[in-house]
Amino acid sequence: MEKSLGRHLIAEFYDCDPQAIDDVEYVEEKMKNAAIIAGATIVGSSFHRFLPYGVSGVVVISESHLTIHTWPEYGYAAIDLFTCGEDTDPWKAFEYLKQVFKAKRTQVFEHRRGDYRTIGIPFEASHKAVKGGVKHE
Repeated sequence: MEKSLGRHLIAEFYDCDPQAIDDVEYVEEKMKNAAIIAGATIVGSSFHRFLPYGVSGVVVISESHLTIHTWPEYGYAAIDLFTCGEDTDPWKAFEYLKQVFKAKRTQVFEHRRGDYRTIGIPFEASHKAVKGGVKHE
């Protein structure tokens, strides 16, 4: 696997539990839990419930962010899970959220952010990777 600064999952969750993805407190709690399960450190969060329905929010983590936008009327949630560093795993957050929002179908793409070769970080520098990114000297 090629080294990169971060991993960014862009996920589509279909046929979710409409009540779950329309409850701003529930969504925020589960997104924060997902960050912890991924091995991330939470810095802060901001969530908002729209009228008549829908939730948008972000959990800012030391290692980047997790975001969600929901359309309960369609049972749909758009979720981004962007983590950096060697100690985080966005796929753990993905699996957890799939379960708690009861998504019956998903589509997900993983994008490597900051490919070492492309941005000019020598492969030998990979041992200097620290939680939250690459150690700068």
